[in-house]
Amino acid sequence: MQAAVDRLVEARWTNHIHEEWIRNLSANNPTISIERLERTRQLMNDVLPAATIDGYEDHISALNLPNPNDRHVVAAGIAAGAPVILTWNLRDFPAIELKKHNLRRQTPDDFLAGLYDKAPDLIVDSLANARRNLNRTRVSAPTFIDILDNLKLGRLAKRMRNHVTDL
Repeated sequence: MQAAVDRLVEARWTNHIHEEWIRNLSANNPTISIERLERTRQLMNDVLPAATIDGYEDHISALNLPNPNDRHVVAAGIAAGAPVILTWNLRDFPAIELKKHNLRRQTPDDFLAGLYDKAPDLIVDSLANARRNLNRTRVSAPTFIDILDNLKLGRLAKRMRNHVTDL
């Protein structure tokens, strides 16, 4: 999200994608209130108003994915003209099907580590912004890197360990 705010990437989502991440995060972490998640959704939409994609529904029926419930994600990517679908669930987004629509898939960790490899200073600066934006909990740079690691961003965290003083 911070990389999009810093204009390093163009984030795209739909209301359906918002509903899905809110539902999943709430189920996996019931200590986070739905109200807080809805506030996050609203902040995301406020900060990046052009990120919301409409008119993707016409693409859904043409898609063949292992889980038909995931077709809306690829349809949104097609409608947005996106080059990549970011997902932890690579298995449900076959590369062959995505290639038909000029899309590829990547995990968030591979994507962010790849961005770092292309423009390390920009990613370090963006992550420093993300750390500063943790208003409630001021965390040290090493702790922030541990948080990245705990969020399954291990490749990115490994790269960031060389930049502790820059965060």
